[in-house]
Amino acid sequence: MNMSMRIDIWSDYVCPFCSLGERHLSLALENFAGREDVEVIWRSFQLSPEAEKEPQDSMVESLSRMKGAPTAQIEGMLGQLAAQAEQVGLDFNWREGVNANTWDAHRVGQLAREKGVGMAWDEIVKDGFLSRGRNIADHDTLREFAGKVGLEAEEVNRVLNSEEYSDQVNADIATARQIGVQGVPFFVFDGRLAVSGAQPVEVFTQALEQAAAAK
Repeated sequence: MNMSMRIDIWSDYVCPFCSLGERHLSLALENFAGREDVEVIWRSFQLSPEAEKEPQDSMVESLSRMKGAPTAQIEGMLGQLAAQAEQVGLDFNWREGVNANTWDAHRVGQLAREKGVGMAWDEIVKDGFLSRGRNIADHDTLREFAGKVGLEAEEVNRVLNSEEYSDQVNADIATARQIGVQGVPFFVFDGRLAVSGAQPVEVFTQALEQAAAAK
């Protein structure tokens, strides 16, 4: 009997809560007896499909405009999130961050998954946004990241210079809508148990145990 477990994760690269929630899941997996048999599949989702590919504003300015909130309020919110991230070893460099469009990053992400380096791609792109203030809509930045995870430059250029993998990105987003995803991160364990948001480690531990018991 195949006792492996599959976890589908819908997330967006410019979502700090996604990085935080995924770190909490990772910490829960460290103490999970069946962790070697867990397969994680990243699914595309866009929180701000209207975001610019060449952002002119800082993250604070962009969020202030989107939410209609004063910059001081946004700074306070991001500061609190950065403190939470620091507690689990993440560096949220929100002062230098930019809220760029993630469409092309998701398309290259689909290529990365096809080539077996989806997890490495997710990590390097999220780190670029979260900790390094990189514009992850910039094609040169995406090429740099792609090279670091072992993707062939010719394939990456082909994807970036076309609309390749758009159907796959749209399919992930459509599936999310069908199952009622309102925001990310959103985790589905073996297609039956869902966890929404950057929940504490204990919640993910319980979800892993429940999914394992259901087998």
